[in-house]
Amino acid sequence: MRVPLSWLREYVDLPATETGRDVQAKLISAGLEVETVEHLGADLKGPLVVGQVLTIEELEGFKKPIRFCTVDVGQANGTGEPQEIVCGARNFSVGDKVVVVLPGATLPGGFSISARKTYGKVSHGMICSSDELGMGDDGTHGIIVLPPETEVGKDAVELLELVDEVLDIAVTANRGDCLSIRGVARETAIAYGLPLRDPALLDVPGPNAFGYPVKVSDPAGCDRFTARTVTGLSPEARSPIWLQRRLQKVGMRPISLAVDVTNYVMMELGQPLHAYDRHQVQGTIGVRRAQEGEKIVTLDGVERKLHAEDLVITDDRGPIGLAGVMGGADTEIADHDPAEEGAAATTDVIIEAAHFDQVSVARTARRHKLSSEASRRFERGVDPQAASAAAQRTVDLLVLLAGGTAEAGVTEVIAPSAPHTITLAADHPDKVAGVTYGRETVVRRLQEVGCDVYGQDELIVTVPSWRPDLTDPNDLAEEVIRLEGYENLPSTLPRPPAGRGLTGRQRLHRRIGRALAGAGYVEALNYPFVSEQVFDQLGLEAEDPARRVVKLVNPLSDEEPALRTSLLPGLLAALRRNDGRGSHDLALFETGLVFQPREAARVAANLPVDRRPSPDDIAALNAALPDQPRHVAVVLAGAREQAGWWGKGRPADWADAVEAARTVAREAGAELGIRKGQYGPWHPGRCAELTVTVDGAERVVGHAGELHPRVLKTLGLPARACAMELDLDVLERVGDTVPQAPSISTFPVATQDVALVVDAYVPAADVEAALREGAGELLESIRLFDVYENAEQLGEGRKSLAYALRFRADDRTLTVDEASAAREAAVALATDRTGAVLRG
Repeated sequence: MRVPLSWLREYVDLPATETGRDVQAKLISAGLEVETVEHLGADLKGPLVVGQVLTIEELEGFKKPIRFCTVDVGQANGTGEPQEIVCGARNFSVGDKVVVVLPGATLPGGFSISARKTYGKVSHGMICSSDELGMGDDGTHGIIVLPPETEVGKDAVELLELVDEVLDIAVTANRGDCLSIRGVARETAIAYGLPLRDPALLDVPGPNAFGYPVKVSDPAGCDRFTARTVTGLSPEARSPIWLQRRLQKVGMRPISLAVDVTNYVMMELGQPLHAYDRHQVQGTIGVRRAQEGEKIVTLDGVERKLHAEDLVITDDRGPIGLAGVMGGADTEIADHDPAEEGAAATTDVIIEAAHFDQVSVARTARRHKLSSEASRRFERGVDPQAASAAAQRTVDLLVLLAGGTAEAGVTEVIAPSAPHTITLAADHPDKVAGVTYGRETVVRRLQEVGCDVYGQDELIVTVPSWRPDLTDPNDLAEEVIRLEGYENLPSTLPRPPAGRGLTGRQRLHRRIGRALAGAGYVEALNYPFVSEQVFDQLGLEAEDPARRVVKLVNPLSDEEPALRTSLLPGLLAALRRNDGRGSHDLALFETGLVFQPREAARVAANLPVDRRPSPDDIAALNAALPDQPRHVAVVLAGAREQAGWWGKGRPADWADAVEAARTVAREAGAELGIRKGQYGPWHPGRCAELTVTVDGAERVVGHAGELHPRVLKTLGLPARACAMELDLDVLERVGDTVPQAPSISTFPVATQDVALVVDAYVPAADVEAALREGAGELLESIRLFDVYENAEQLGEGRKSLAYALRFRADDRTLTVDEASAAREAAVALATDRTGAVLRG
């Protein structure tokens, strides 16, 4: 909401020394978000005067029309002689009054004016447009043509109110009253402790039987409808300069007198209005819900198909307006245009000032993607008691500025309603703020807001009609606190009860994050939204459970309407973005929730707001939500170890992804099984299936390895990229997070190496599992330290796996025979299970 300081001063007697910055500070202290203060005309320097065009000479031989004009500027140029000016605009004629800037002046933007030769003539100044003066859009896109009665030589800076300060206020959704000069003036008066001259305090005639007929069929959607009629408007009447300038300062474009007056009153009082051409309205004006499939052409020229929930204004033909949003083209006010023959200007108008349901207007505006100044106000709450005053103010201005006649008929259709009252303990604001305000302060502040307050220890508060956002005691407490000053609240740190900290689950997630960060991974947080096409890109089969997604009713993006079932789409997108921006050596990780729909879909019940939900309420709500296990995933590309004087470096490969899974499992205290696997986006020959034992049964909890080349090409990822994803919740379930002290033996270790030749397709994990089981309890650790392939020495399709076996006993030093026997038992079992043969 843009608020000119000059307009604000009409309703609040601010000290003359108060600047826009001072008012900004006061309003911010009172809880309004004043984003900026715009200084209009701050860099404008005269002389800028009113001139009258005496002659116009058309200059020939140029690419565009050029005119050489003489303009009478009175004594403003010091000589009284006509001023010679070159101008390219075409929207003015001889005799017109225009705005002239003379040499020595400076226009907004630091543009200095001097006499200069152009198009073969010397131009002593410039005839100005609204853009050149920083006035905003006036609808003409040309030279400013002033009313004929404007005095020649008059200071145009004062005439056009070019110097002013405008406060730009970001109005929150609950403060619809501040979308008006009246509302901001009330807040300003409270902040300064000054009286308010309320522009809505007008003498308004009561309703009678002579008003235009109105029928409201939906009182829930429209609880108040006021109609007034003004006849005999002068077709030639134009909005005066002061009215146009105020509309421009608040960010609106002047259109025509009748429309400008309704917009002006809306900005002044906050009550949206609409003017109908009386001769275009046929029969009784009605308010009802639309019939499904009805159509209307709105003022923007768009034909709209109506929904059964849309609230519409009608006449005998059907809809003539979307209630609270935009009027229809059939009853549009017609402006006088001398160039258009046969076009009759509107001379009689019906003024509508109504109060519509907030939710209905909001839904209609969003349904038709049609936001307007009126809908913005109705959505946030409009003062229903201001409708009659706004209609009267509009009538008065049309009579004054257009020579119209106000008809005696007044129509008011009002649905019965009672003022909203709230019971408030006098010390409730004290308890909320932790400050002792006292009853007198509470009552005084609530009365300043406009409330009627009665009672002693328990206050009965009647909320003013312009504050529909005040609905409960906490709202009233907030009003007291903000007017007393948020900055005056004491700053105290909360004291958490002893013995409460992070849960075991939270500590595990943090440990895993620190472990992966220590291993060189960078955390990436991604949005949980995906498109269903990504599952095709990842190569998932048609019946894969990961394809079953939870879809959002109102997604942020139509391209990503579903919640993720895997962390990989987001991480791979982050990998692609970073690689495309020059970061080629990447190791990213993420821990986060994935969403899996339940077999039986349920609808969540609305929880009560007047009490704490019961355990059964919460259980029913949780049962309607999708399963949300937490996963961890990593992606790698480029170099895992950088090259340097220490060596050649090493590219990331599938083994790094597997090692990341081991790192996570170690932090969770879980024993992770690793075997050859094949799933979705992973390369079938370089994919590890990750398993754990749950309740005696083996369960797959994730995969790790190199991604399939087809997936890399489809997603635009770097070659040989790798990934890993694990179900953290299952790891937490089977893991033992109790720290285990290392076993330190006083006896020496016995090391035995073994090299086994197996078929190339045999997984190293299978060989390792057989060796571990065959070696028995004396085996302390086993490590694969070499993989060798040579067809000449080993044979085609064969490979050699070399393992280091460490043996140790807790109670004695092992003999060579004992270590060798354990080694031979391990080799024997590996030979039996995998067909391994001792090398050499």
